[in-house]
Amino acid sequence: MFNILVCEDDNNIRRLISHYLKKEGYKVLDASDGEEALQVLDSHHIDLMITDIMMPRVDGLELTADLRSAGYDMPILMITAKETIEDKTDGFSSGVDDYMVKPIDMDEMLLRVSALLRRARIASDKKIEMKDMVLEYDSLTLTTKDKVLELPKKEFQLLFKLLSQPKRIFTRQQLMDEIWGFDATSDERTVDVHIKRLREKLTHIEAFEIVTVRGLGYKAVKSP
Repeated sequence: MFNILVCEDDNNIRRLISHYLKKEGYKVLDASDGEEALQVLDSHHIDLMITDIMMPRVDGLELTADLRSAGYDMPILMITAKETIEDKTDGFSSGVDDYMVKPIDMDEMLLRVSALLRRARIASDKKIEMKDMVLEYDSLTLTTKDKVLELPKKEFQLLFKLLSQPKRIFTRQQLMDEIWGFDATSDERTVDVHIKRLREKLTHIEAFEIVTVRGLGYKAVKSP
């Protein structure tokens, strides 16, 4: 059973989120602000945290940044009334993994929680298995029944990212920010170059295909 911490100063919203999570079988702990959340984290293992931004004492951005600085790597879903790109940038820069704007759809929230937990498991295992293929992060290798292919680090990270969430479209900018970093001097064409190299090296792989989504970016699609 996964432990989820809900950090929200609005009692009604906190109870509603907790209710839906419990119905899905999650164990839920709650806190009314960042300070209470830190106390919960001191005494419980938390697999995922859902937090508001605007809270008394310690807000969601400060809480997230403090946790990341302290080495906490569980997924964090931020839920807030703020919806400008600047607000989202602040959230992601602090270490948030996903972002929802109020009023939130509870079914969508459950889907996002499930996806974040799945990605966290992949990141923890550092391994993706698909048909007769295994992608191992520590060795930067892709292994099939008859071949072991070692990839350059950036190419591997790009492939691992796409395969960690099959069918999800990643924009070139998202891939640049996550793999090359927000301060990277390269432009988005760097992603295209690395995708081209991957395709050339993976022509013998039948488990998946890297698909170009015109005007948006790329996605990985599992073969039927």
